[in-house]
Amino acid sequence: MEFGFSDEQRMAADTVRAALADLCTGADLRRLMASGEARDAKRWRALSDLGLAGLMVPEDLGGLGLCEVDLVLIAEACGYAALPEPLIEQAGVAAPLLATFAVDNRASPWLDRVLGGEAVVALGHPANALIADADSADILLIARDDGLHLVDPAAASLTRRESIDPFRRLFQVAFEPSAATRLAGPDEAAQPLARAFERGALFAAAQGLGLAQRAVDLAADYAKERTQFGKPIGANQAIKHHLATCLTRIVFARPVVHAAAAQLDPDDLFARARISHAKLAALEAADLSARTAIQVHGAMGYSWEVDVHFYLKRALALAGTWGDAAFHRARFAERIRRAPLGPQHTFAREAGAKP
Repeated sequence: MEFGFSDEQRMAADTVRAALADLCTGADLRRLMASGEARDAKRWRALSDLGLAGLMVPEDLGGLGLCEVDLVLIAEACGYAALPEPLIEQAGVAAPLLATFAVDNRASPWLDRVLGGEAVVALGHPANALIADADSADILLIARDDGLHLVDPAAASLTRRESIDPFRRLFQVAFEPSAATRLAGPDEAAQPLARAFERGALFAAAQGLGLAQRAVDLAADYAKERTQFGKPIGANQAIKHHLATCLTRIVFARPVVHAAAAQLDPDDLFARARISHAKLAALEAADLSARTAIQVHGAMGYSWEVDVHFYLKRALALAGTWGDAAFHRARFAERIRRAPLGPQHTFAREAGAKP
């Protein structure tokens, strides 16, 4: 199989990358953190104006009708900038899930508002104990044992829980379920929620790639500028070798993530394993790269004045969402036990799986 991104897919990612280079600098992140606000209004409006919220929503519902491959490079660009706002969670997970139930007259108006950049939906998925950005969302989509519920934040009780990442606003949410809030029963919601899980894990992995690359870039730039004994510290082989190891991890993780995006199917053993492999490889690369970048910076790498610690904290936070490492290792082990290995099976599918 020959795999490559189209010019349009690369152009979309480049557009987001350029916008974030201007709007999501380290200074912007520190300013947002100091303000205590959930998001930067100017940055969120600029991103909303790009129309990305509907990228994976079917065309007949007002979206672009695209797929995971079309968003994976954009997710990587958001990771590279350590974007605090939930653009990827909205466009890649919550909006497509809400669109699945757009036939319901309670969900349809909210989907229209999301597509118009007028509303944000926060998703409470069984895979995640807490709900991110619940305090700044206009509507909550929450899965429980009795099904999927559409909940007004004003009718729910939100309890803040701290995250290692200062930009992840996590909440424990309690509400009173009823027929008025229930969009779908457990059986009807099971398949869409399974697909949402795979998408969440995939796009966390893609953001991990961006985090890893940015950490290495920051470390390399610093190593060129910082001098000791009259020469840049980057001239030392020890630093070169450490950063080369990080780049090797990134280079090997990137095609794994792209392969997972190419064939996402929660019912297929091979596709599930590719998602798990992607999340493990990308977030391990991000963790190693961020820790190495901090070492290159020395003690100042831990300070608020240096950006690199933002990337380690985001990597640690993403590693624990949409299934932790133990979960994904177990799922990948299942594929090893049940199916043959080898390069000829890279894009294999189970017999009877949908093309």
